Parts: sequence; structure tokens; C-alpha cells
Amino acid sequence: MLLVRAIVRPEKAGLVMSEIAAAGFPAVTKMDVYGRGKQKGISVGEVHYDEIPKEMLLMVCEDEDKDDLVKIILRVAKTGTGTFGDGRIFVSPVESAYTISTGKAGL
Repeated sequence: MLLVRAIVRPEKAGLVMSEIAAAGFPAVTKMDVYGRGKQKGISVGEVHYDEIPKEMLLMVCEDEDKDDLVKIILRVAKTGTGTFGDGRIFVSPVESAYTISTGKAGL
């Protein structure tokens, strides 16, 4: 199993969630996050914004489904021009997962 964390623009989060659900990945956790990337924030005139609002989507998938899930996120979350700040995807191994209501292991 793998944990896929996608940090995307807030205006893209709903569309990403719809597309991954339509592709068979209905389980997702979404949270508001703030941060900056390699560009260390943005400056508009004399004002510097150090923390940019984003949405973080967390999904757990089977190893063999990772490429499909990542391709969907890349396609949907990218702005038309592919500008800085479109986001980032991180993939990490998941040792185990359990459903609290049943105690069953796995997805």
C-alpha cells in the first residue's frame, strides 16, 4: 500500500477529487494547508506572501494503482500553463491500515 499526498491549488481540489472518484479512488482526506515551495512565497508589489493557501489530499492505494492515481492528479491539478505553485505529489509506503469500526486490516 502507498500513501499519496497531493498538495494542490484550492480551486483545483474539488475537480481532482471528482476525477479520482470517477476513476475508482473514492476514499480521500482533504485539509487546508499553508506553505511555500522552492520560490519561497510570492511578492506582489512590495507585499511578500510567505504562506500560500493550498489543499492537501491524502489517499491510500495499492502499489499497482499508484501510476494511474498520480497521472490523474498531474493532469487535473496542472494549470493551463503549468505555472509555479501548481503543487506537489508525495508517495510514501504504508506499512498497514485498519478499519476502526470492524478492526479489519487492509483497504
